[in-house]
Amino acid sequence: MLVIFILKRNPAWVEEFYSNGIYIYISNILRKFLGYFPFSIGDVFYALLVFFFIVWLRKRIISRFKNPQKWVIAAFAKVSILFFLFHINWGLNYYRLPLHQSLEIEADYDTESLVKYTTYLIQKSNELHHRLAKSDSVTVNFPFDKKEVFRLSVEGYHHIQQQYPELTYNNASVKPSLFRYFLTIMGFNGYLNPITNEAQINTKIPLFKLPTTTSHEIGHQLGFAKENEANYMACLVTMSHPNEYMKYAGYTFALSYCLGEVSKRDVCLSENLYASINPGIIKEYQQIHQFWLEHENPLEPFFKLFYGQYLKVNNQPQGMQSYNYVVALLVNKNLKG
Repeated sequence: MLVIFILKRNPAWVEEFYSNGIYIYISNILRKFLGYFPFSIGDVFYALLVFFFIVWLRKRIISRFKNPQKWVIAAFAKVSILFFLFHINWGLNYYRLPLHQSLEIEADYDTESLVKYTTYLIQKSNELHHRLAKSDSVTVNFPFDKKEVFRLSVEGYHHIQQQYPELTYNNASVKPSLFRYFLTIMGFNGYLNPITNEAQINTKIPLFKLPTTTSHEIGHQLGFAKENEANYMACLVTMSHPNEYMKYAGYTFALSYCLGEVSKRDVCLSENLYASINPGIIKEYQQIHQFWLEHENPLEPFFKLFYGQYLKVNNQPQGMQSYNYVVALLVNKNLKG
C-alpha cells in the first residue's frame, strides 16, 4: 500500500517502469499460458473465491465469530495476497500517465471542433452503411459469428501495430464469459480479469456491439486500464480495420459518443445532426437500447453505483462519466492528424 501511495503521485514512473516495462512481460506470460484454455480460468477463479468465502462465513457464524485475533489476521493476509496480485498483474496501469499526455494532445475541445468531427463521422458511417446494407432503412447483417469477431478484433490490433508499436498484441486470450447472464443483469458488455489477464466478453449482447467491446477489452489487456482510454483504443482499432463490417461498428460507436456530447452542448444542433443519419443506423442504436431495456432489473443501479465507486478509487474521479473523455481523445487526435 505504501508503494502504491508513492506510485500514485509519480505516473511517469509507472508509465516507464511498469506499463512499458514489467507489465508487458507479465501480461504476455499470463496470456500465453492461459490463452490455451478454451474457457475462462478467471471466471472459475472468481467462482472458487465466492465458494470459499461462503464456506469461511459459515464457519464464522457457527463459531459465533469467536477468537477474532486468529481469523481477522488470517483474513487480512489472504486479502493482501489478492490486493498484491491485482496491482502487480494489471492494476498499477490505473496510475500511468493520462493518454492525452502520451499522445501530446489537449484534454478539452470546443463545440465547433466537436460538430465538425461528428459531421465527418456521420458521413463515414452513412457511406459504410450504404455499402453494407440493402437499403438506408435496414440494419447491417454481419456475415460472421461471435467467435469470428474475436479473431477479427485480434487482427485489427495486428493491422495497426506497425503504425502504433505500443499496441502490439501477442498471445491472444479473448474468451466468452461463463457469467454472461450475470454480466447482462449487471449491465456490462464485458470485463478484463485483472488476475489472469483474460478478456471476458458478454456474448449475449447484440453482434453489432461485439467488435468494439472485444477491442475495448483487448485495450485493457495492453495496459490501458481506464475505461475512456480503452474505449479510444476500440475506436482506433475498429475504425482502421481492413474489414468494412468492423470499420462500420467502429465509426458508429465513435459517432454515438460524439452525438451524446453534442446534445449536452446544443440540443437543437444534435437533433439536426441526428436527422442526417441513415435510418438503418438509428435502428442499430435502438436495438442496443432495447436489449438493455429488456434486461433492466432493480439490482442494476446498485452494480453501476458500486462500479462507479470502484473507478473513482482507481484514479478515475468522474466514475462512470469518465467514459465521455473518449470524445476529447477522438476530436483532438483528429485535429492533430
